[in-house]
Amino acid sequence: MSFLPLFPLNLVVFPHEDLNLHIFEPRYKELINECLENQVTFGIPTFINNKVAGYGTEVHITQLSKRYEDGRMDIKTKGLRVFRIVDFQNPVEGKLYSGGEVAFDQNQDLSEEVNPFLLSLVDRLYKLLKINIDYYKPDYQPFSYRIAHKIGLSVNEEYQLLTIPTETERQKILISHLERIIPVVTEIERAKERIAMNGHFKELDTLNF
Repeated sequence: MSFLPLFPLNLVVFPHEDLNLHIFEPRYKELINECLENQVTFGIPTFINNKVAGYGTEVHITQLSKRYEDGRMDIKTKGLRVFRIVDFQNPVEGKLYSGGEVAFDQNQDLSEEVNPFLLSLVDRLYKLLKINIDYYKPDYQPFSYRIAHKIGLSVNEEYQLLTIPTETERQKILISHLERIIPVVTEIERAKERIAMNGHFKELDTLNF
């Protein structure tokens, strides 16, 4: 087990994900300053359902982008690996911020293989929405993590994905999600087309009856 200072947020950070943060609370200014000074990592557990959840992602600071006169900071971070909180301390003794003993999954599956059916569903969703998103890079990040923020998952659903160790199972969950929402999106897009036609002159075929 390892000790990590913790920065709970109402979001899910995945391994290899880039995340920009604006630091303004005193407890997190203290946390980030210590991480910068000691060149250590910190953890971002998901704050969900009004409590700190059991899983999160270790991150390291890749850049201090700006430091303001009042001590606020803009930083860039990158996700490293998933952890499970074993002992949560809020706050850490003698500190303003929380922390805890965490266990890392030593067998975390970071496979880059992509289920072709999942890929076809993602393409179908984006065509329906008429949007273009580049989800092919970075190729060193598992596809489930790469696409999770881009297919309409809730925070709860993204958190569930974070707790699953195998890429095959994560992709199965994404397939199930897309199979559920694509018919809904299809009907919404059809409704939008019908609404857009309302009020326009229409040329209709003569009915024979």
